[in-house]
Amino acid sequence: MQNSGANTANPEVDSTTRGTLYLVGTPIGNLEDITLRALRTLKEVDLIACEDTRQTAKLLNHYGIEKPTLSYHEHNELTRAAEVVVHLEGGDNVAIVSDAGMPGVSDPGYRLVALAIRHHIRVVPIPGASAFLSALVASGLPTDSFHFGGFLPAKAGARRTALEAVRNSPRTQIFYEAPHRVVESVRDVVDILGPERHLVVAREVTKLHEEFLRGRAEDILAHLERRDEIRGEITLLIGKAEEIPHLLASSKTVAKRVKELVGSERLEEKAALKQAAKEFGLSKSEAYRELQRAKLQPL
Repeated sequence: MQNSGANTANPEVDSTTRGTLYLVGTPIGNLEDITLRALRTLKEVDLIACEDTRQTAKLLNHYGIEKPTLSYHEHNELTRAAEVVVHLEGGDNVAIVSDAGMPGVSDPGYRLVALAIRHHIRVVPIPGASAFLSALVASGLPTDSFHFGGFLPAKAGARRTALEAVRNSPRTQIFYEAPHRVVESVRDVVDILGPERHLVVAREVTKLHEEFLRGRAEDILAHLERRDEIRGEITLLIGKAEEIPHLLASSKTVAKRVKELVGSERLEEKAALKQAAKEFGLSKSEAYRELQRAKLQPL
Protein backbone atom coordinates (compact mmCIF):
# COMPACT_ATOMS: atom_id res chain seq x y z
CA MET A 1 0.00 0.00 0.00
CA GLN A 2 1.44 3.36 -1.03
CA ASN A 3 2.01 5.98 1.65
CA SER A 4 0.01 8.99 0.49
CA GLY A 5 1.84 11.26 2.94
CA ALA A 6 5.26 10.73 1.36
CA ASN A 7 6.87 13.75 -0.29
CA THR A 8 8.13 12.44 -3.64
CA ALA A 9 8.89 15.90 -5.08
CA ASN A 10 11.69 16.62 -2.63
CA PRO A 11 13.33 13.88 -0.55
CA GLU A 12 15.00 16.54 1.65
CA VAL A 13 11.75 17.32 3.47
CA ASP A 14 10.32 14.24 5.12
CA SER A 15 6.57 14.17 5.74
CA THR A 16 6.19 11.24 8.16
CA THR A 17 4.32 11.10 11.43
CA ARG A 18 7.07 13.05 13.15
CA GLY A 19 8.67 16.08 11.62
CA THR A 20 12.36 16.60 10.91
CA LEU A 21 14.58 19.32 12.35
CA TYR A 22 16.84 20.90 9.70
CA LEU A 23 19.92 22.88 10.75
CA VAL A 24 20.30 25.26 7.85
CA GLY A 25 23.50 27.18 7.17
CA THR A 26 22.88 30.75 5.99
CA PRO A 27 25.21 33.39 4.48
CA ILE A 28 27.69 35.15 6.78
CA GLY A 29 27.52 38.27 4.64
CA ASN A 30 27.09 37.83 0.92
CA LEU A 31 23.53 36.62 0.27
CA GLU A 32 24.76 34.50 -2.63
CA ASP A 33 26.62 32.22 -0.22
CA ILE A 34 23.72 29.83 0.29
CA THR A 35 23.27 26.39 -1.21
CA LEU A 36 20.48 25.21 -3.49
CA ARG A 37 19.69 22.54 -0.92
CA ALA A 38 19.31 25.17 1.83
CA LEU A 39 16.96 27.26 -0.30
CA ARG A 40 14.87 24.23 -1.22
CA THR A 41 14.61 23.20 2.41
CA LEU A 42 13.56 26.68 3.56
CA LYS A 43 10.87 26.74 0.87
CA GLU A 44 9.36 23.40 1.89
CA VAL A 45 9.49 23.23 5.70
CA ASP A 46 6.42 24.17 7.71
CA LEU A 47 8.18 26.55 10.12
CA ILE A 48 11.48 28.44 10.36
CA ALA A 49 12.94 29.13 13.81
CA CYS A 50 15.12 32.26 13.60
CA GLU A 51 17.67 33.86 15.88
CA ASP A 52 16.27 37.21 14.67
CA THR A 53 13.14 37.11 12.52
CA ARG A 54 13.93 40.55 11.07
CA GLN A 55 17.40 39.45 9.95
CA THR A 56 16.10 36.21 8.44
CA ALA A 57 13.31 38.13 6.67
CA LYS A 58 15.96 39.88 4.55
CA LEU A 59 17.20 36.51 3.30
CA LEU A 60 13.73 35.07 2.77
CA ASN A 61 12.52 38.18 0.93
CA HIS A 62 15.62 38.16 -1.28
CA TYR A 63 14.78 34.65 -2.47
CA GLY A 64 10.98 35.03 -2.45
CA ILE A 65 10.39 32.53 0.36
CA GLU A 66 7.16 32.90 2.30
CA LYS A 67 7.07 30.71 5.39
CA PRO A 68 5.95 31.19 9.01
CA THR A 69 8.82 32.18 11.30
CA LEU A 70 9.34 31.89 15.03
CA SER A 71 11.91 33.73 17.14
CA TYR A 72 14.47 31.41 18.73
CA HIS A 73 17.36 33.14 20.49
CA GLU A 74 19.56 32.84 23.56
CA HIS A 75 17.05 34.61 25.82
CA ASN A 76 14.07 32.35 25.04
CA GLU A 77 15.88 29.16 24.02
CA LEU A 78 14.95 27.16 27.11
CA THR A 79 11.21 27.59 26.58
CA ARG A 80 11.18 27.81 22.78
CA ALA A 81 13.10 24.55 22.37
CA ALA A 82 10.18 22.70 23.99
CA GLU A 83 7.68 24.56 21.79
CA VAL A 84 9.56 23.62 18.63
CA VAL A 85 9.71 19.97 19.69
CA VAL A 86 5.92 20.02 20.08
CA HIS A 87 5.68 21.19 16.45
CA LEU A 88 8.06 18.43 15.38
CA GLU A 89 6.19 15.73 17.29
CA GLY A 90 2.99 16.95 15.63
CA GLY A 91 4.48 16.30 12.20
CA ASP A 92 5.79 19.75 11.26
CA ASN A 93 9.15 19.97 9.54
CA VAL A 94 11.15 22.80 11.11
CA ALA A 95 14.28 24.61 9.95
CA ILE A 96 16.43 26.47 12.44
CA VAL A 97 18.68 29.30 11.24
CA SER A 98 20.94 31.78 12.97
CA ASP A 99 21.60 35.32 11.79
CA ALA A 100 24.66 34.05 9.93
CA GLY A 101 26.49 30.80 9.46
CA MET A 102 25.63 27.45 11.00
CA PRO A 103 23.16 27.42 13.90
CA GLY A 104 24.66 26.15 17.14
CA VAL A 105 28.18 27.49 16.45
CA SER A 106 28.49 30.45 18.83
CA ASP A 107 24.76 30.86 18.17
CA PRO A 108 21.56 29.32 19.56
CA GLY A 109 20.67 25.80 18.49
CA TYR A 110 22.45 23.31 20.73
CA ARG A 111 19.64 22.96 23.26
CA LEU A 112 17.05 22.35 20.56
CA VAL A 113 19.19 19.72 18.85
CA ALA A 114 19.84 17.92 22.14
CA LEU A 115 16.15 17.97 23.06
CA ALA A 116 15.09 16.77 19.60
CA ILE A 117 17.51 13.86 19.80
CA ARG A 118 16.18 12.90 23.24
CA HIS A 119 12.68 12.82 21.73
CA HIS A 120 13.90 10.60 18.86
CA ILE A 121 13.31 13.29 16.26
CA ARG A 122 15.38 13.19 13.09
CA VAL A 123 18.00 15.96 12.92
CA VAL A 124 19.49 16.82 9.52
CA PRO A 125 22.34 19.31 8.93
CA ILE A 126 22.19 21.44 5.76
CA PRO A 127 25.81 22.68 5.45
CA GLY A 128 26.56 26.29 4.71
CA ALA A 129 28.94 29.18 5.26
CA SER A 130 31.10 29.39 8.38
CA ALA A 131 32.93 32.54 9.40
CA PHE A 132 35.79 30.86 11.27
CA LEU A 133 36.46 28.27 8.55
CA SER A 134 36.38 30.90 5.82
CA ALA A 135 38.82 33.04 7.80
CA LEU A 136 41.08 30.06 8.51
CA VAL A 137 41.54 28.90 4.92
CA ALA A 138 42.39 32.45 3.77
CA SER A 139 44.57 33.31 6.77
CA GLY A 140 47.79 31.72 5.58
CA LEU A 141 48.14 29.93 8.92
CA PRO A 142 48.44 26.12 9.13
CA THR A 143 45.10 24.35 8.68
CA ASP A 144 46.22 20.80 9.49
CA SER A 145 45.36 21.20 13.17
CA PHE A 146 43.35 23.99 14.74
CA HIS A 147 41.13 24.83 17.69
CA PHE A 148 38.04 27.02 17.56
CA GLY A 149 37.35 28.66 20.92
CA GLY A 150 34.26 30.73 20.15
CA PHE A 151 34.25 34.24 21.57
CA LEU A 152 37.15 35.30 23.78
CA PRO A 153 36.02 36.24 27.33
CA ALA A 154 34.92 39.85 27.63
CA LYS A 155 36.63 40.41 30.99
CA ALA A 156 40.35 41.09 30.82
CA GLY A 157 41.37 38.59 33.50
CA ALA A 158 39.48 35.69 31.97
CA ARG A 159 40.67 36.63 28.49
CA ARG A 160 44.32 36.67 29.58
CA THR A 161 43.86 33.30 31.27
CA ALA A 162 42.40 31.87 28.05
CA LEU A 163 45.36 33.17 26.06
CA GLU A 164 47.86 31.87 28.61
CA ALA A 165 46.31 28.42 28.18
CA VAL A 166 47.16 28.36 24.45
CA ARG A 167 50.62 29.92 24.71
CA ASN A 168 52.41 26.65 23.90
CA SER A 169 49.69 25.15 21.69
CA PRO A 170 50.87 23.35 18.54
CA ARG A 171 47.58 24.26 16.84
CA THR A 172 46.27 27.35 15.08
CA GLN A 173 43.88 29.05 17.51
CA ILE A 174 40.69 30.71 16.28
CA PHE A 175 38.44 33.06 18.24
CA TYR A 176 35.61 35.46 17.52
CA GLU A 177 35.96 38.97 18.95
CA ALA A 178 33.82 42.08 19.22
CA PRO A 179 35.14 45.10 17.29
CA HIS A 180 35.23 47.32 20.39
CA ARG A 181 37.44 44.80 22.23
CA VAL A 182 39.79 43.67 19.47
CA VAL A 183 42.55 46.18 20.30
CA GLU A 184 42.56 45.07 23.94
CA SER A 185 42.65 41.42 22.90
CA VAL A 186 45.53 41.92 20.47
CA ARG A 187 47.37 43.88 23.15
CA ASP A 188 46.94 40.87 25.45
CA VAL A 189 48.24 38.58 22.70
CA VAL A 190 51.39 40.72 22.44
CA ASP A 191 51.88 40.71 26.20
CA ILE A 192 51.12 37.03 26.84
CA LEU A 193 52.09 35.23 23.63
CA GLY A 194 54.81 37.61 22.57
CA PRO A 195 55.22 40.37 19.96
CA GLU A 196 56.53 37.92 17.34
CA ARG A 197 53.54 35.58 17.44
CA HIS A 198 51.95 35.27 14.01
CA LEU A 199 48.49 36.82 14.06
CA VAL A 200 45.65 37.30 11.58
CA VAL A 201 42.65 39.58 12.05
CA ALA A 202 39.88 38.72 9.58
CA ARG A 203 37.19 41.38 9.39
CA GLU A 204 33.86 41.40 7.54
CA VAL A 205 34.59 38.13 5.72
CA THR A 206 32.54 37.79 2.48
CA LYS A 207 31.18 41.33 2.88
CA LEU A 208 31.88 44.51 0.91
CA HIS A 209 34.68 45.70 3.22
CA GLU A 210 36.35 42.31 3.74
CA GLU A 211 39.84 42.69 5.20
CA PHE A 212 42.68 40.43 6.34
CA LEU A 213 45.48 41.80 8.52
CA ARG A 214 48.37 39.31 8.64
CA GLY A 215 51.70 39.54 10.40
CA ARG A 216 53.51 39.85 13.73
CA ALA A 217 51.21 40.52 16.68
CA GLU A 218 53.13 43.68 17.53
CA ASP A 219 52.69 45.07 14.01
CA ILE A 220 48.98 44.19 13.90
CA LEU A 221 48.48 45.97 17.23
CA ALA A 222 50.23 49.11 15.98
CA HIS A 223 48.06 49.10 12.86
CA LEU A 224 44.82 48.73 14.81
CA GLU A 225 45.80 51.41 17.33
CA ARG A 226 46.16 53.92 14.51
CA ARG A 227 42.54 53.48 13.48
CA ASP A 228 39.85 55.83 14.70
CA GLU A 229 37.19 53.12 14.76
CA ILE A 230 36.95 49.41 14.08
CA ARG A 231 33.69 47.94 12.88
CA GLY A 232 32.28 44.65 11.70
CA GLU A 233 32.45 40.95 12.49
CA ILE A 234 35.95 39.88 13.51
CA THR A 235 37.74 36.55 13.63
CA LEU A 236 41.08 36.44 15.43
CA LEU A 237 43.54 33.72 14.39
CA ILE A 238 46.72 32.98 16.32
CA GLY A 239 49.64 31.04 14.86
CA LYS A 240 50.77 27.91 16.64
CA ALA A 241 53.59 28.06 19.15
CA GLU A 242 56.18 26.38 16.95
CA GLU A 243 56.08 29.40 14.66
CA ILE A 244 57.61 31.59 17.37
CA PRO A 245 61.17 32.57 16.38
CA HIS A 246 64.06 30.17 16.95
CA LEU A 247 65.02 31.86 20.22
CA LEU A 248 62.37 29.77 21.98
CA ALA A 249 64.17 26.61 20.95
CA SER A 250 67.56 27.98 21.97
CA SER A 251 69.45 26.38 24.81
CA LYS A 252 69.75 29.80 26.39
CA THR A 253 67.46 30.37 29.32
CA VAL A 254 65.75 33.59 30.26
CA ALA A 255 68.01 33.82 33.30
CA LYS A 256 71.16 33.53 31.18
CA ARG A 257 69.95 36.19 28.79
CA VAL A 258 69.07 38.55 31.63
CA LYS A 259 72.56 38.03 33.08
CA GLU A 260 74.10 38.80 29.68
CA LEU A 261 72.09 42.01 29.28
CA VAL A 262 72.91 43.19 32.77
CA GLY A 263 76.62 42.50 32.20
CA SER A 264 77.19 43.56 28.60
CA GLU A 265 74.67 46.36 28.23
CA ARG A 266 74.64 47.43 31.87
CA LEU A 267 70.86 47.28 32.11
CA GLU A 268 69.01 47.04 35.39
CA GLU A 269 67.47 43.62 35.97
CA LYS A 270 63.94 44.90 35.35
CA ALA A 271 64.88 46.38 31.98
CA ALA A 272 66.93 43.31 31.09
CA LEU A 273 63.98 41.05 31.93
CA LYS A 274 61.68 43.10 29.71
CA GLN A 275 64.16 42.84 26.83
CA ALA A 276 64.64 39.09 27.34
CA ALA A 277 60.87 38.52 27.39
CA LYS A 278 60.55 40.33 24.05
CA GLU A 279 63.37 38.28 22.51
CA PHE A 280 61.94 34.96 23.69
CA GLY A 281 58.37 35.84 22.72
CA LEU A 282 57.19 35.54 26.32
CA SER A 283 54.92 37.70 28.41
CA LYS A 284 56.64 39.74 31.11
CA SER A 285 54.92 37.69 33.81
CA GLU A 286 56.05 34.37 32.29
CA ALA A 287 59.61 35.63 31.83
CA TYR A 288 59.60 36.73 35.48
CA ARG A 289 58.48 33.25 36.56
CA GLU A 290 61.23 31.67 34.46
CA LEU A 291 63.79 33.95 36.10
CA GLN A 292 62.54 33.13 39.60
CA ARG A 293 62.62 29.39 38.90
CA ALA A 294 66.21 29.71 37.71
CA LYS A 295 67.19 31.57 40.89
CA LEU A 296 65.75 28.76 43.01
CA GLN A 297 67.72 26.06 41.21
CA PRO A 298 70.93 24.92 42.91
CA LEU A 299 74.22 25.93 41.30
